[in-house]
Amino acid sequence: WVYIAVADCTGHGVPGAFMSMIGNTLLNEILNEKQIYETDQILNQLHLEVRAALKQDTAQNTTNDGMDIALVRIDLETLELQFSGANRALYIFKGDSKFVDIKPNKFPIGGYQAEIIRSFSAHLIQLQEKDTFYIFSDGYADQFGGVSNKKFMVKRLQNELLAMQNLPMHEQKYLVQKLVMDWKGDAEQVDDILMIGVRV
Repeated sequence: WVYIAVADCTGHGVPGAFMSMIGNTLLNEILNEKQIYETDQILNQLHLEVRAALKQDTAQNTTNDGMDIALVRIDLETLELQFSGANRALYIFKGDSKFVDIKPNKFPIGGYQAEIIRSFSAHLIQLQEKDTFYIFSDGYADQFGGVSNKKFMVKRLQNELLAMQNLPMHEQKYLVQKLVMDWKGDAEQVDDILMIGVRV
């Protein structure tokens, strides 16, 4: 198996870096020490451990620090992909045209809440050779710009990715970077921007 994750932590600067370090450390412990391998169970455990690390399970602590994350596991022999997401989706393009939008659970990892247990879902997708998938932060969709200074939005991102499916991945990387920079123009970047794309 190969695991790939895109995580978007709350906070900027030092708080964001601290949250990123906690998340990275906990993910490695969950996989390597606790030997939890199913993506939904990994996120369930990560949620509990982030809450414990930040003492969010006490009534006196009402911090909402946490993270959104898209987590995929790929079986390199069978090409079966397992996906779980906390507020972050998975986009799959089957061949050049068929688009599949795998929805995440609509809650984050960590954060103050009345209930302690959250249950994440696992999605199984059989990949084929030349399929392409993407996981990403919300920085693309939320970036303001264009002639009307509006958000880029997820539908535009989907259409742009669809239009470049006949291109090799290194060209897609260049186009995605140019796309968001052209859209942003002179506007301020509002959030972290991260995307990982993989062609089978």
